[in-house]
Amino acid sequence: MSGFGHHHGHHPDHGDARAQAHGHGHGHGHGHEHGHSHGQGSHGRAFAVAVLLNAGFVVAEVIASFASGSAALLADAGHNLGDVLSLLLAWGASVLAARPAGPGFTYGLKSSSILAAIANAALLWVALGAVLIETLRRFWQPQPVDGGLMMVVAAIGIAINLGCALLFARGRKSDLNLRAAFLHLVADAVVSASVVFAGLAILLTGRTWIDPVASLIITLGLAWSSWGLLRDAVKMGLLAVPGHIDEGAVRRHLSALPGVERIHDLHIWPMSTTEVAFTAHLVMPGGHPGDSFLKELAHELDHRFGIHHATIQVECDEDGCSVGHGH
Repeated sequence: MSGFGHHHGHHPDHGDARAQAHGHGHGHGHGHEHGHSHGQGSHGRAFAVAVLLNAGFVVAEVIASFASGSAALLADAGHNLGDVLSLLLAWGASVLAARPAGPGFTYGLKSSSILAAIANAALLWVALGAVLIETLRRFWQPQPVDGGLMMVVAAIGIAINLGCALLFARGRKSDLNLRAAFLHLVADAVVSASVVFAGLAILLTGRTWIDPVASLIITLGLAWSSWGLLRDAVKMGLLAVPGHIDEGAVRRHLSALPGVERIHDLHIWPMSTTEVAFTAHLVMPGGHPGDSFLKELAHELDHRFGIHHATIQVECDEDGCSVGHGH
């Protein structure tokens, strides 16, 4: 993002022109943006493998659930289907987010990753609701269950889901979409393990009520574990300050800078699930401190707080200079 000043009625001086034309700040901003886009798009193969394996397993699991009479297997299949759709959403968002900015979309399509994260969380809860209804029906209308078939199919599910989860393990800490994919797949592996134990218990005891009880526990456990994902996705959609950034610490850092009298119009918001934008007005009565000050400040905001796109405006006083700088 190139440097600019929002003047709000102030009169620009020559420093404003210098800030706008400074080539280094402009180039660095684009280089940073490119690095993030590359990281998002580089998981395409992981998404493709995970989608194909899970889609195939969903079909097999639905068939096996009817063959065995197991509600727990059906619950696992329902969650796996939600995961396939979620992976497709996250994959599409990662491709869109990597597209460059253009006319009409000056940020590009980065925020599509936020929309996908919200849709993923909502989709999971819809799938859990459908499985819960089927589980409750099984309590009132019990049927014979093949515990052995349950165990075999669920064991295959453990291997598939853990293998796919490893594909997203590296990127899960920095991208909410990759974190969602990772958590979905790990949760599926845990669910499949629960189904294995439920099948073993049915084989040993012959008590078919174990199956809907296991399905109910699985459903409630997944709802509990996915609440944080839903909350984080909605907060991103509302442009809240990202959870990894301490807004108070940022304000204190800016206030402690030499020459800064006060700060206003400070905003921190997510541009995507991996990138953060920032704007602030610094009132500096002593005058504009120079481009090197602004470049160093943008660098510190990036490396200390994880703020990737900073736009800073310097104001000397109510009627004096107004100088902006973008990063």
